[in-house]
Amino acid sequence: MNKIVTTFILVSIVIGQDWGGQSGGFLRMGMTAKAVSMGGGFTAELDQSFPVFHNPAWSAFLAKRHFGSSYTNLTLDRRLAATSFAMALPPTAGIGLAWVYGGVNNIQGRYSTGMKSSKMQTGENALMITFAQRLVPWLAIGANFKILRYDLPITESDQLSGSGIGFDIGLLIKTGKNNTVGIMVQDISSNYQWDTNELYTQGGPYKEEFPTIYRVGSRYNNKGLIIVGDLGLITDHDSYSGVLPRVGVEYSFLDQYFFRGGYGNGRMAFGVGYEYGLFKPRDSHIDYAFSLDWVSQTAHTISYAFNF
Repeated sequence: MNKIVTTFILVSIVIGQDWGGQSGGFLRMGMTAKAVSMGGGFTAELDQSFPVFHNPAWSAFLAKRHFGSSYTNLTLDRRLAATSFAMALPPTAGIGLAWVYGGVNNIQGRYSTGMKSSKMQTGENALMITFAQRLVPWLAIGANFKILRYDLPITESDQLSGSGIGFDIGLLIKTGKNNTVGIMVQDISSNYQWDTNELYTQGGPYKEEFPTIYRVGSRYNNKGLIIVGDLGLITDHDSYSGVLPRVGVEYSFLDQYFFRGGYGNGRMAFGVGYEYGLFKPRDSHIDYAFSLDWVSQTAHTISYAFNF
């Protein structure tokens, strides 16, 4: 049994590194400290810092307005940041607006002679607009509309930009007071469209498509112990690419302190969280996560959420 589990994890790591290098990877790295520390398997779990990222249908079930921000410091001068706002739209709908950024700075530019020029940076941006509708008290469907842009420096003075749009669709089912089941289709028709005619004599238009991911997940809560997980089917341009499992646990202590651990997206992670009152009781959350992938690349993520 141990050999089967070990083989399954190793295969998922290899697959994860392969599809992680495809277009739009910054949207698949894990966005908040809570999600990262629990393996990212949040298809059926509410993330206070970014309620609609893992499943847009969550916005139809929100009881308060949620504002959140998150920052991840990665190796090799990489960084990932997100800001999110989501709220219910009475009586049965929900909306959200978010911005996600991933990029690299301190890229040393060089002239054709090999001498150093100024340092450059590259970045990817996604603006997400969310709408969800509760069909019955225990079932909701939602969608994210994403405006995408990638700025890539070519020389010190020239920059190439690609842009496009994409969609997510999510379904959320309340199977009990503390239990949920979620279904998510991520990056439907998401792409970057490039035009290199101005830079190269043999340039032209080019479309760079994101892999589409189909996920199903669940959440189980029992006396302060939360177990989350999902299973993703990865497709590359309508062809099967692989399967990735994600699983995580959270244990609460005194209803304010949280200890977390998980595996997902080819990395192990753990984290802590603290819930406190800023203006009203339990209206603020601060979370931290440390993650380590298969090539010993580390990441530190910190997130803040405010509910009002």
